[in-house]
Amino acid sequence: MARARLAVLLSSVAFAAVAGGTTSAALSQTPAPAGVAAQDPFPEATGKAALLKACSNCHTPETVIQTLRTRSEWTDVLDQMVRYGAEASDQEFDQILTYLVKYFSPIRVNKANAKDLEAAMDIPAAAAEAIVSYRTEKGEFKTLDDLKKVAGLEGGKVDTLKARIEF
Repeated sequence: MARARLAVLLSSVAFAAVAGGTTSAALSQTPAPAGVAAQDPFPEATGKAALLKACSNCHTPETVIQTLRTRSEWTDVLDQMVRYGAEASDQEFDQILTYLVKYFSPIRVNKANAKDLEAAMDIPAAAAEAIVSYRTEKGEFKTLDDLKKVAGLEGGKVDTLKARIEF
């Protein structure tokens, strides 16, 4: 199952790169998600090495992260990559999925529950609960400034994640 997941990831990314005419030069001009250094779009964390190893056989790893995807979408991509022959252990596939979800998934602040916000934004549970409470009391967020009004949520954290935040 895990191998199937990575095969899906690699093939869909490779297909997207070929179909879209994406090149390494074009990828280097694409802005990285907030909080990620421009020279290395991959934050140091568990799963990075597995991702780079597994995805480098067929294409550049940067191709993988061109589009933000939900956990379900990343799972589908990984399944497809495995069908195309991507190789990694089940543990590595789990690490890759967790890594992709944490760093390359949209943060839907008007829809996500507190637990998902805590994980996606890498914030304390109290701050995630405060986001949900604020949203419930005052309505959906429309701007980053609205989100910054949440007590206990650092404005700098919001700025760091702005490329991934969806309203």
